[in-house]
Amino acid sequence: MPLVVLCGFPSSGKTKRANELKKHIEANYTNRKIHVVSDHNNDVERNAVYADSRREKEVRGSLKSTAQRLLNKEDVVILDSLNYIKGFRYELFCVTKACHTPHCVIFCDISSDRASEFNLQRNEPDRYTQEIFDGLVMRFESPNPSTRWDTPLFVVQVDDDLPGEQICQALFDRKPPPPNQSTQSQPLSSTNFLYEMDRITQETLTAVMEAQKMGLPGDKITIPGATEKMELTRTITLSELHRQRRQFITYTKMHPVEDTARLANMFVQYLNNSLR
Repeated sequence: MPLVVLCGFPSSGKTKRANELKKHIEANYTNRKIHVVSDHNNDVERNAVYADSRREKEVRGSLKSTAQRLLNKEDVVILDSLNYIKGFRYELFCVTKACHTPHCVIFCDISSDRASEFNLQRNEPDRYTQEIFDGLVMRFESPNPSTRWDTPLFVVQVDDDLPGEQICQALFDRKPPPPNQSTQSQPLSSTNFLYEMDRITQETLTAVMEAQKMGLPGDKITIPGATEKMELTRTITLSELHRQRRQFITYTKMHPVEDTARLANMFVQYLNNSLR
């Protein structure tokens, strides 16, 4: 169920700590299954990935989706990767909120010089080039215990013993954070809700574009299925209407209505307020 996010410089000992935590949980919590998600599992060629921002983003997305897929009520997921971007750690935090599960962050704290020494001791296929290593160190965003997504935070120095029991208490004895509206899935109120919303909003856009061909600013447009009128205060482009439609659909999915007949009026009201 819980998620453990490791982070640190390249060659800071993250994989070592992941394996230590896995062994500790297996020895003391025999009913727990452990999943270690790592970029090593995907045969990632590190230097090529971190030299290409697009590929790096794809790898992060793959790690996130794998961790999300494995999260459940019983198992522990350990994410062994650099996780050096605070925005990505925030995304992982949102995943745990949506899954109603606790999480923690383990920061493998080490000086860049010592991490560089460890990197040079690696086998050549696993070694970061100095240019890539320096770039990752420069871009590293250290976890901050005052932020929700980096709490609880365990800072582990190179020569420290891993505080395995404290980490397990944070994972197993702490209530998960309550889901907020942005991370909680809402049940649709009607089996044909999405279909009706798509149809009604598309018909509204078609009616507005047709009316603009003959109408003038100040006219009021009749929309199929709506009792309210669309106020044509200016010329509106199709791309602008599509953008407003996407925003309305996103909002309405989070706040579904029982009566789909209300959707036409709701969309007209939304357009009148947004385009005024």
